Amino acid sequence: MIPVRCFTCGKPVSTAFEEFKLRRAAGEDPKKILDDLGLTRYCCRRMLLTHNEIIDELNPYQ
Repeated sequence: MIPVRCFTCGKPVSTAFEEFKLRRAAGEDPKKILDDLGLTRYCCRRMLLTHNEIIDELNPYQ
């Protein structure tokens, strides 16, 4: 689950995650995607670039 807001500056980043994930899977350059989505701060870019989906791995332990 992607955090709703950037941990550092508080800008909403969860709204851009689905489009980022789809375009990244299609092979597009991450820099271009983030620029198109309007994420110019390096702290917000970090939130999407370093996110790792682990919810499916944790589900069996509930």
